[in-house]
Amino acid sequence: MTLPPSAATPAPHAPAGNPPRATARFVFAHPAHAFAFGFGAGLAPKAPGTVGTLWAWLAYLGMQLWLTPAQIGATIAFALALGWWACTVTVNHLRNPDPGQVVWDEVAAFWIVLWLVMPASFLGQLVAFGLFRFFDAVKPGPVGWADRLFHGFGWRGGLGVMIDDLVAAFCTLLVIALWRFFL
Repeated sequence: MTLPPSAATPAPHAPAGNPPRATARFVFAHPAHAFAFGFGAGLAPKAPGTVGTLWAWLAYLGMQLWLTPAQIGATIAFALALGWWACTVTVNHLRNPDPGQVVWDEVAAFWIVLWLVMPASFLGQLVAFGLFRFFDAVKPGPVGWADRLFHGFGWRGGLGVMIDDLVAAFCTLLVIALWRFFL
């Protein structure tokens, strides 16, 4: 996937001074921003990552009504590629390598978790949510390593935003798999 020049590197003509603020106007000024901010979920004044994960959970439950598991898998694959692009453009425009308001990483990663644990009871889904938020927020071990690995701008920017959430999803799935195996 080749990114347009404006998305691949920070704009050399960006105004000096403070970077743009993440406002509703900023979010809906560019399609990449809208996706990266989870269509506004990232503008939550407190815990935008948690709000983005809740949005992902609700959206996934909606997808289950109309899509087969294979179609959901294809949607997730598309969401990952779209997220890399959207997060790359957005971090470059904000001139911030990992703004907390960018939540598409939580959305795509939590969709993977739900896709692989469903069908699950509400309690099972809640446990998956709690584990994912723990790994994403605390960033123990491999999640913290992944968080530090790719931060930057250009193509690395979007990957850097998304990779730690994908590792958090893997850790969540590993704990759930061990839980199911031993209980």
